[in-house]
Amino acid sequence: MATSTLDSVLAGLAQDKATGSLRVGRNGTIFLTRGRVSYAECTGTPNVEELLTASGRISASAVRKARQVVSADPDPVNGGDLLVGKGVLTRGELEFCVLGATLDASFFLLDTALDTTGARPGPRSRFRDGERHWLGTHWFFDVPGLFRECRRRKARLDRAWPSTELDTQPVIPVRRIPGRHVVLTAVQWEVLLGADTTATPAELARRLGRPAYSTLLAVRELGAAGLLATRVEPAAPSPPTLPRRGDRSGPRAELRPGSGQDAAEPYLPQVSADPTDVNLLIRLRDALEALQ
Repeated sequence: MATSTLDSVLAGLAQDKATGSLRVGRNGTIFLTRGRVSYAECTGTPNVEELLTASGRISASAVRKARQVVSADPDPVNGGDLLVGKGVLTRGELEFCVLGATLDASFFLLDTALDTTGARPGPRSRFRDGERHWLGTHWFFDVPGLFRECRRRKARLDRAWPSTELDTQPVIPVRRIPGRHVVLTAVQWEVLLGADTTATPAELARRLGRPAYSTLLAVRELGAAGLLATRVEPAAPSPPTLPRRGDRSGPRAELRPGSGQDAAEPYLPQVSADPTDVNLLIRLRDALEALQ
């Protein structure tokens, strides 16, 4: 099955109450059960296994053994039920993790379908009837509701920072914060600690074991707060050219004036010991320090 509009493909599968997997180019896979989305994986986001192991709730070896049992069984069992039955996970933990991973992957898989400008062509898709994910089915999303949630998330990203310039470039914290103090969320704190000036938001999400969307949202919020480098820093200005020795031999009032200055006036400002001027300078200094 190939079409340029992923939303129309999903709408058709939902209407046919199809069960199987929809491979979206090389970007990932959407699993459907009787026309409803039951799980999604994306190459750019952590999958449910990665989220579970990153949280420390389950080991990578336990996940690997469960997958081996499911793949070796001629009548495949539900891998999620197997983990719950062994006491490795609770039912609520499994469902919550599947929910988060599915919404995370769907947002990035359906990104081109959400592009109302039509500037980006959609990836080719291919449906495999009857194929299921090894974890089984633990949550359902109707297709229109899933698109609504993805649009809501996209709008939230745009409100935080209405540009994609931070989405794919390395996360680089600024060296000096724009103020005396800042307030951070838990995810923002982890992002700043994990940023090594080379990792992109997607790479940080995998390192932190966080959903890619929440990591990206934190990055945009940090950018809006002025805590991330959002563009190449301008080069430092070159030091002013000092006058030649011959130019400094005459009286100070005869130095070359700047543009618009009267040649008869001294080039350097006059210095006054008036207490009023000194107090004014102190107040200006204090005001500037308060802005830093």
